[in-house]
Amino acid sequence: MNQKKEKPQKAKTAELRRSTIGGQAVIEGVMMRGKTASALCVRSEDGEKLLATTRLKKPKTKVHRIPVLRGIVQFVSMLIVGMKSLMKSAEVFGTDDEEMPKGFLGFSVFLGIVLAVALFIFVPSLVMNGFIALGCPDMPLTNALIEGALRLLIFIGYLYLTMLLKDIRRTYMYHGAEHKTINCYEHGMPLTVENVRKSSKVHKRCGTTFLFIVLIVTILAFALSNWLVVDIFGWGNKWWINLLVRLVLIAPIAGVSYEVLKFLAWLPDNRFTAVIRAPGLSLQAITTKEPDDGMIECAIEAFEAVLAMDADPALPETNFDSVSIEAARARMETELAKIDAEACEADWILCDVLGKKRGELSAIERIKRIEYNRCVAFAKKRAEERMPLAYVLGNTEFYGIRIRVTPAVLIPRPETELVAEQAIRLLDGKENASVLDLCTGSGCVARVLAEKTRARVTAADCSPEALNVAKLNLEGTSAVTILSDLFDGIEERYDAIVSNPPYIPTGDLKSLQEEVKREPVLALNGGADGLDVYRRICAEAGDHLTDDGVLILELGIGQAEAVASMLPNYDLEVKQDYAGIDRILIARRRSAAHV
Repeated sequence: MNQKKEKPQKAKTAELRRSTIGGQAVIEGVMMRGKTASALCVRSEDGEKLLATTRLKKPKTKVHRIPVLRGIVQFVSMLIVGMKSLMKSAEVFGTDDEEMPKGFLGFSVFLGIVLAVALFIFVPSLVMNGFIALGCPDMPLTNALIEGALRLLIFIGYLYLTMLLKDIRRTYMYHGAEHKTINCYEHGMPLTVENVRKSSKVHKRCGTTFLFIVLIVTILAFALSNWLVVDIFGWGNKWWINLLVRLVLIAPIAGVSYEVLKFLAWLPDNRFTAVIRAPGLSLQAITTKEPDDGMIECAIEAFEAVLAMDADPALPETNFDSVSIEAARARMETELAKIDAEACEADWILCDVLGKKRGELSAIERIKRIEYNRCVAFAKKRAEERMPLAYVLGNTEFYGIRIRVTPAVLIPRPETELVAEQAIRLLDGKENASVLDLCTGSGCVARVLAEKTRARVTAADCSPEALNVAKLNLEGTSAVTILSDLFDGIEERYDAIVSNPPYIPTGDLKSLQEEVKREPVLALNGGADGLDVYRRICAEAGDHLTDDGVLILELGIGQAEAVASMLPNYDLEVKQDYAGIDRILIARRRSAAHV
């Protein structure tokens, strides 16, 4: 008895699933868009996955059901959603705390359309008109086809040029992750990194394919319009008429292309449809690259979020626009701990970025993502470059006033506030008194005296770079600046002269903290014993003080007695700082009768 041999059974493939979910690669992430919601998953610089979901507005009309018109609406909608997602992903990496100007999104979409029109419509037409001017035959139908070929070449060349940019290449990798994830789902496989990686990075509903279809439809539409304009209506082959007609055709072309894309995606997979789809799918070899696992994870999370939102209308939107202030503080403290910086510096960074006082921070629960990025960037710079915090922030507080500082000037110390305080006390009530701030640096003392007294203030320094900073800090006051090496350029007499001169001995400079070494040597180095500049000031001050004038000097540790000995014809008073150190010398000129 003959037994029939059973044919081996083919392994069952997973059941194909149709999906309307589409996506877009953005900066370090993927946006997925479903019927009722969109989801954006971005990976931050720290490697954290950030997810934001948004409910899409329901169409108010039935235009979305009318062929061609629905394509136009869908095209505009995708432009807006895509641009929003792109800007939202950019915020994850931004450090600029300025808000986007109102209408910026609309302007960006408009600008993108204008540039596309210029590159793919105006330029090919201009080239074709140039050929005609050089003697080429003016055949409307043939010319339109040649223009179409030029557009196609420009488009392909544009795609290849974008691959030269590192960030765009990474975006193409995220594009590959988006396609692989959708293909994995549509082929009935669980959405795991392993399954997604095995899936194809080519997809029938890709935007690249859509753009290719747009180019083909454009070639046909423009050829038809050329024929109608020239041969049928007899308007002549005038460039401005052709350009106007083509601008009018942009929207219908987009609508028709959308219908063609949907039709090709609906067709079953066979040899015939493979041939039709081949050109568009081939272009995806340029715009989709193999992603890494982290990129795939982002695409999966965005896709699953859209699936969940479409399935459950009650699910709320989520956002990654903000970060808890405690998380921000902890992140900064981690960076600052690398150089044993004080933890309180994290609060000073928060105060600067948020524009708040330290006592107000306790009332803040969350901060914007872009503010978080700035805070972390400042903390990293502080740790990695050992740069003083004031230089990192570009400002510091002095006597309750925000003062700009750069590495060209000394960072104001609390001890110097005492110099300003003594000067204010001595000038209190005096009308039209004159004050000279020698070695002004950032102009911090001059700024305080200009605001807190009625004196005429002059700020002098021998460093042009320092004086530029002082000018910025003195804007809005009546104080004036002068470039002078101590008294070399000074002729006037003053009721008060204040100065925080360089007073660190040269031999001690090498042993200073790393952060202090970042400050200008010119503002620190006081010579072999730290007293060189004091000698010059004390020797010449009498020639520039009024009869009852006063000299106020900030002193280094242990320098009070030595500096006092340089002023034999003055009544002297020494003030201590917060640590009980002799820090300020107040010297009044004695009248001639007592000298």
